[in-house]
Amino acid sequence: MNPPFIGAEELARLLSIDDAIAALDEEFRVRSGRGPDRSHIDVGSGVLLVMPAFSEQGAGVKLVTVAPDDPARELPLVQGLYVLFEQPSLRPVVIFDAAPLTALRTAAVSAVATSHLAPPDASDLLVFGAGVQARAHVRSMAAVRTLTKVTIVSRTRARAEEAAAEAAALGFAARVGRASDVTGADLICTCTTSSTPLFDGGLVAPGTHVNAIGSYRPADRELDDELVARARVVIDTKAALRESGDLVTPLNNGSLKEEEVVLLSDAVGGSGPLRSGDDITVFKSVGAAFEDLAVATAAACRL
Repeated sequence: MNPPFIGAEELARLLSIDDAIAALDEEFRVRSGRGPDRSHIDVGSGVLLVMPAFSEQGAGVKLVTVAPDDPARELPLVQGLYVLFEQPSLRPVVIFDAAPLTALRTAAVSAVATSHLAPPDASDLLVFGAGVQARAHVRSMAAVRTLTKVTIVSRTRARAEEAAAEAAALGFAARVGRASDVTGADLICTCTTSSTPLFDGGLVAPGTHVNAIGSYRPADRELDDELVARARVVIDTKAALRESGDLVTPLNNGSLKEEEVVLLSDAVGGSGPLRSGDDITVFKSVGAAFEDLAVATAAACRL
C-alpha cells in the first residue's frame, strides 16, 4: 500500500479553479457529503483541527494545524495532511498536502457563493489580506465575475504590493489600497487573521457582496455589527453560527437573528431568498469537511 502524495503543483495540474468551483457547486446543490463537526484541539502553540467526512464517492479526514506565529517563521499559517479513502473498501488511496487543498476549496466555495449572490456585473474587487487565501480569492473571483479592478489591503505594505503585482500579472488593473476603499467596491473578500473588524460597515455600498473567510473563532472577527445588520447573511455550515465572531457577536447582541441566516445549500438549491439589486449580501465561511472531500474526490478522479 503506497498512496500517492499530491502537493501544490500536482493539485493545480489535476484540478483547475473552474473544476473545483463546479465540484463544489454540485456538492452544495445535492449535499452528498456527511460527517460530524470538526474538532478543535488546543495544542499550545496553535490549534489542531480534525475534519472527517464521507459520501458514496469516498471518505476522508483532514488533519490541519493553524499556528499564528508560523508566518513570522516563514512557514505557512495552515499546514497538514488530507487522507482520502475509497468506497466501499475504505482503502487509503491518496494523501494530499492539506494547505493547497484548503486554499483551493476555500476560494472555490467563495466563488460558488459569489456566483449565486453577487450582482452579475460586479467587477471592482477589494481584498483584505495578502497571503495564500487572498491571492487564491483573486483568481476564484475572476472565475465567476469579469473583474476590471483589484485592490489589495494589508497591514504589511510589502506583501500588499506583491499581491497586487501578482494580480496585475494576471491582467487586472491592480493596486494597493486602504480600508476606506470599501466605498467603491462591489465585491469584497476578507482573508485575514484579524481579531477586530477591518472596516466600517456603514461605508459599504448597496448591492455589494462580501465573502468573509478569515474568522473561525468566537473571539475573532473581520466584520462589524453594522454590516452584518445591513446584509443578507449566508453561511456554508451552521457551525459558523457558533465558531465565528463575525456572527457570534451580532447574534448575542441582537444585531442578527438566527432565523434570518440562510445556508448556501439552500441558496444554491433555490429554496433560499433571492437578492434584489440593492441588497448587501455577506457569505460567511468557516470551512467544512464535506467541502474538502468534494475537492479531493474530484482531484483523485483525474489521477
